[in-house]
Amino acid sequence: MRFPMFRLSAFMILMAALSASCAPADGGDYATSPLSFAVQYDGEARSGPLDGRVILLIAPADTESEPRFQLRSEPARSAQGFGIDVEAWQPGEPAVIDGATFGHPIEALADLPAGEYSVQAVLNVYETFELATGHTVSLPPDRGEGQQWNRKPGNLYSTPRTVRVDPSRAEAIEITLDQVIPEIEPPADTKYIRHIRMRSELLSEFWGRDMYLGAHVLVPEGFDDHPEARYPLMVFHGHFPSDFGGFRTEPPDPDLECQYSERFSLDCYNRIQQQEAYDLYQRWISPDFPRFLAIEIQHPTPYYDDSYAVNSASQGPWGDALTYELIPYIEEQFRGIGEGWARFTYGGSTGGWEALAVQVFYPEEYNGAFAACPDPIDFRAYELVNIYEHENAYFDIGPFGRIERPAHRDWLGHVSYTVRNENHAELVRGTKGRSGGQWDIWEATYSPMGDDGYPQRIWDKRTGEIDHEVAEYWRENYDIRHILERDWAEIGPSLEGKIHIYAGDMDNYYLNNATYLMEEFLESTTDPYYAGLVDYGDRFEHCWNGDHENSNAISRLRYNTMYLPRILERIREAAPPGADLTSWRY
Repeated sequence: MRFPMFRLSAFMILMAALSASCAPADGGDYATSPLSFAVQYDGEARSGPLDGRVILLIAPADTESEPRFQLRSEPARSAQGFGIDVEAWQPGEPAVIDGATFGHPIEALADLPAGEYSVQAVLNVYETFELATGHTVSLPPDRGEGQQWNRKPGNLYSTPRTVRVDPSRAEAIEITLDQVIPEIEPPADTKYIRHIRMRSELLSEFWGRDMYLGAHVLVPEGFDDHPEARYPLMVFHGHFPSDFGGFRTEPPDPDLECQYSERFSLDCYNRIQQQEAYDLYQRWISPDFPRFLAIEIQHPTPYYDDSYAVNSASQGPWGDALTYELIPYIEEQFRGIGEGWARFTYGGSTGGWEALAVQVFYPEEYNGAFAACPDPIDFRAYELVNIYEHENAYFDIGPFGRIERPAHRDWLGHVSYTVRNENHAELVRGTKGRSGGQWDIWEATYSPMGDDGYPQRIWDKRTGEIDHEVAEYWRENYDIRHILERDWAEIGPSLEGKIHIYAGDMDNYYLNNATYLMEEFLESTTDPYYAGLVDYGDRFEHCWNGDHENSNAISRLRYNTMYLPRILERIREAAPPGADLTSWRY
C-alpha cells in the first residue's frame, strides 16, 4: 500500500477539496458534462480484439512524471483517473469516457476544473480463464512485473500530451494508445542467488492453463563445496520480488547519486540500502554465520502481486501449491533438510500475514513464524472496520451525522487518505476485484466465489455497505485469531513456541489494533500456552519488525539476519532425535 509521492501543487489541493464536495459515494445523479474522451488503439501496436480496462489519467500540465504513475489513494497527491471496461475491442474503435464515468479523486467529470492538463490513457489487457469450477472469467495475467498495470508488459498506453480540458464544452478529446510496454528480462543466476520456475499441477488444474511458481534462492557460503550438507530453509514472504532483495557482493557505489526517501525523511537512502545489502553479504559469508537456504517466492495471481499463500475459492489452492509443490521442489534442488522442524517463515505486512497464516494452516510443516506488522489478523479490526458489527466500511454513521474512517496515518496521527478514497481509487483501476489493489486482493483471497466466477464483495465498492453473510464466510475461513481460538485444542499443541508477532503502535494502517486482539487471545491460552512473543514498538510506523534499537528504515533491510538467533534457538529446542544439526554448521 505504499506509493512514491510527487510534487504537490495548488491544483492537487483543489482536487482534494473538490473530492469532498462532488457527487456522494452512495450515488446521486452527477452534474452532466458534454465533454468526453475517445480512446482508441493503434492496430500496429497490438492486434485485436482485446479485453481489458481503459484507464484515463489527467495530471497537472507541468508534471514531472507520466500520469500513469500518479494515480494514488491520497486525494491531495493523486492524478485524476477514470476507468471503463472494454470487451472485444477493435483497433480504431473509440472507447468513450464521459460524464457518466466514475472517477477518483473527483467522482464526476463535470467537477473537474477547466485548465491545461497532461493526459494519458492505458489499457490493462485481460485474458480469458476457464476455471475448474466451470466459470469463465476475464483477468489480467501477470507478465513478470508483479501485477503492476502501469508497467505490465504487453499493456498499451498513449504518449502523454498537454491538452485543454473544459468539462462545460461539448467536444471529444481523442487519445490513441500507440505504445506497448516491453517485456522484462529475467535475472541471471549468480554464485549466491539462483532462480527457479516450476509448473504447478494444482494451480494449472484450477486455472485451466499452465500456471507457474518461482523463487529466488540465496544459497549459503560453501554450498557448491559441501555436497554432503543439508540445510534448514527460511521462507521470506512478501510482495512480488524481481530478484532476491538486499544482497550485494560489491561495496556501495561511490558515484551513486543520492536519492531522498520521502517515506523515511532520509537523504541518500539508496546508499544506505546498498551498504546494508553489502553488510548482509559480508555476514552471510563469515565463518561463524549459520548456513541456511533463504528464499523469496514469486507467486503473482491474476488479482495481485502475490497469492497471500493460502487456498481460496476465487484464486485456487496456492497454499497447497507452495507448501506441497514449490517448497519440496526447492529443498530437492538445493539440498534442503525437507522436514517441518527445519522450515521457518517470516515477513512483514502482506508477508507478515502470510508467514503467520501458513504456520497456522500448516502447523506441522513449519517450525516458527516471525510476523512483522501483519495485515489484519482479526477482522474485528480490519484496519478500522469491524466487518461483523459495522454496517458501513467507509463511514461511522450516527442519527445526525457521519465521519469517514481513515485508512492511512503518520506517526503523529495525520491522516492522508480514507478507506473510501483507497477503495474508489481501486474501482477506477478495475471492477470485479481486478484493480490489483490491497482491498481487492483481501476480497479475492477471503471471499466465496460469486455466481459470475469473481469474488463476492465484502462491501459495495461505491457505498461501503457491508455484506454480513460474506463476513461470516471470512470469519470461519480466514480470521486467524478466530480460527486459533476455535481450533486451539486441536492445533495449539503443534503451534507451541512458534508464533512471534511484531507491530509498531503507530502503524500507518492501524494494523496494531488487530495485533492487540490477537495478543489478548494468545495470552489467555493454557492448554498449551502459546509460548511465543507479541511485541510492540513505541511510536513506530509500518512495518516495525522487532528492532528496538534502529529505525524502520534500517530494520526493514535486516529481515534475513534479525530472526536467525531465535531460529537457531528453536531448532535446538524442537529438532527431533537424530536430526541433522551438524552438516550445515561448517
